[in-house]
Amino acid sequence: MTKILKFTRFSVRDLIVTAAPTIVIIAAVCALAYVVIDPTPPRTVTLSTGQENGAYEAFGKKYAAVLAKHGIKVVLKPSMGSYENLQRLAAGEADIAFLQSGTTSQDEAERKGLVSLGSLFTEPLWLFLRDDVKAGDLTQLKGLRINFGPPGSGAPRLFKQVLEANGLEASDLKVSALENTPATIELLEKRIDGLVFSSAPDAPLIQMLLITPGIKLFDFSQAEAYTRRLPFLTHVVLPRGIVDLGRDLPAKDYHLIAPTATLVARADLHPALVDLLVQAASGIHGGAGWFQQQGQFPNPRYSEIPVAREAAKFYKDGPPFLQRYMSFWLANLFDRMWVVVVALGALILPLSKVVPPLYVWRIRSRVFRWYGQLRSVEQALAAAAEDQRDRVYAEQLRELNDIEEKVNQISIPLSFADDLYGLRSHINLVRQRILGQLLDGKAMEG
Repeated sequence: MTKILKFTRFSVRDLIVTAAPTIVIIAAVCALAYVVIDPTPPRTVTLSTGQENGAYEAFGKKYAAVLAKHGIKVVLKPSMGSYENLQRLAAGEADIAFLQSGTTSQDEAERKGLVSLGSLFTEPLWLFLRDDVKAGDLTQLKGLRINFGPPGSGAPRLFKQVLEANGLEASDLKVSALENTPATIELLEKRIDGLVFSSAPDAPLIQMLLITPGIKLFDFSQAEAYTRRLPFLTHVVLPRGIVDLGRDLPAKDYHLIAPTATLVARADLHPALVDLLVQAASGIHGGAGWFQQQGQFPNPRYSEIPVAREAAKFYKDGPPFLQRYMSFWLANLFDRMWVVVVALGALILPLSKVVPPLYVWRIRSRVFRWYGQLRSVEQALAAAAEDQRDRVYAEQLRELNDIEEKVNQISIPLSFADDLYGLRSHINLVRQRILGQLLDGKAMEG
C-alpha cells in the first residue's frame, strides 16, 4: 500500500511538472488579454464644459457627482463653448465635451475620431434686449449694440447664420464679444442694447434675466421657417407662466429656435465609460423640462455626429445586463472576463493535446534512458579482444549490476510498470549472456 501511494504521489507531481509550462503560457496570454486587449477603464476623465454660470458648467458638475459615486474623477475644464470644446476633443485635451448641433459635420466628426453619446437637451437661442429697444423683427437690430458672445462659443456662429437668413451681416450691428457674465452686467448697466445666449434654461443667467425688470426676451415668431432653412434647429415654445405662474412670467408664449446639446466623446474612450456616461445622462436629462417631456432626452437623434456603438445599444436595450444588478467595477470585471475565457478556449484545446504525450514521454524517459547504458555494455562486450575478454566481461558485469541497482530505485506510476519490468528482464538477459560466455570460456580452457 505504501508503494502504491508513493507511485501515485509521484504521478501527480509529474503531471504538474509536465503541465507547468502550458499553465504558465496560458496564464501569461490571459493576463495579456486582460490588460492589453480590454484594459481597465481609466479612473480619471476630462470633461470640457462651458462658460461660468452657463448650463454646460452646471451639467458638468452633475456628471462629476454621478461618476464620483463609481470611483471615477471627472476633471472639469471651463471653455468658451462648443467650438473650443470641439478643438479640445480633436487635440486630445478632453475626453468628453458638450457640443451644440451645427458645430461640426459628420465628415469632420469622423475625420477627428469623435462619437456622440446622445442628444441631451435643447438649448434655445436667447436674445435678451433692453425693454426700451423696439425690435419686432431681426432687421430692426441694425446699428444696435449686441453682444454675440466670445470666440469659441456656439452662439456667435449660430446668430450670424440667423442674421444671414434675414439678409443681415454681423457688420450691420455693433458687435461685442464679451463672456456671458460680464455681458449681462453690461446689459443691466445699459451699456449695450442686447445679448445673445445659446443655452438650456437651467443656466443661472437665463433664469435671472427672465425675471429681471427692464429686460425682455425676443420672440422668434418665424421659428418654424428657421427650422426649414437651418435643419439643425428645432422650434420650441417657452410657455406662458413657466417661469413664475403666480406672477404670470412670461405673460405670453414665446417661440424660440434651438440647436441641441450633445455629449461628444473621443472614439477611443473606454466602452465601459461610454456605458456609464450614457446612464448618467439618462438620470440627469431624462426628466421633464421647459422644452421637453419625460423621457424625451437623452436620445440618439438630433446629432450630425455618429453615435457610439455602446450608446446606440443603450438607447435600444437599456443598461448592460450586469450593470443592472452589480456595481460598475464588478460588472466591468465580469465583462472583461469574457476576454480571458476566449483566450483560455483558444489555448486549452490545442495545448491539452500536447500535455498527455509529454507526460507519457516524461515517465517513460526514466526507463528508456537506461537502454542506452545497456547498449553500451553490449558494445563493450562485442569489442573486447580475445586476450582481454575475461577482464572486460567482469567489468561489464559490475557495470550491469550497478545499472540494475539504480533501475531498482526508479519510481514510476503503476500504469507504466510494464516498461520498468521489461527493462529489468532485458538487464537480466544481458547478464545471462555475459555469464554464459564466461562459462563457455572456462569450459574451453578446461
